[in-house]
Amino acid sequence: MKYSELIKEMVRDFLTIFGSIIIIITILRQIYAPDANFELKTIFTIMTFSFLGALTGIILYTPHAISENKMRLRVIFHFLFLEAFLISLSVILNLVYNTFDILLLALEIAAVYAIVRLLSYKSDKKEAQKINERLKTFKKEV
Repeated sequence: MKYSELIKEMVRDFLTIFGSIIIIITILRQIYAPDANFELKTIFTIMTFSFLGALTGIILYTPHAISENKMRLRVIFHFLFLEAFLISLSVILNLVYNTFDILLLALEIAAVYAIVRLLSYKSDKKEAQKINERLKTFKKEV
């Protein structure tokens, strides 16, 4: 993978994470706290955590092709690192106050991570299909 592709993926992941969090919070606020609004500080906090979450995608970067098992291990390590990093940062910044809040944050991180991985998988699958179609066309020409 080239560095430009890595940056492209990180920007895509940042926007997906940020968008997912904003959509989820908006829906939940409409259900549980319709009078609540977004403060600018809240938006910047979400944006910062989204950026840091996307930045940890460097763990998944490899300049050479690797086996599927090694990539799965990297994904698991990435998820665990992301959970620990974001929860630790939240505790240090006093954004979470008790064990329940920490567990809820861990669940939220896992949900957003699942959404990002699912969207990445679908995008990769479409890309693989395009490549396969080009290969089939190339084989017919040869």
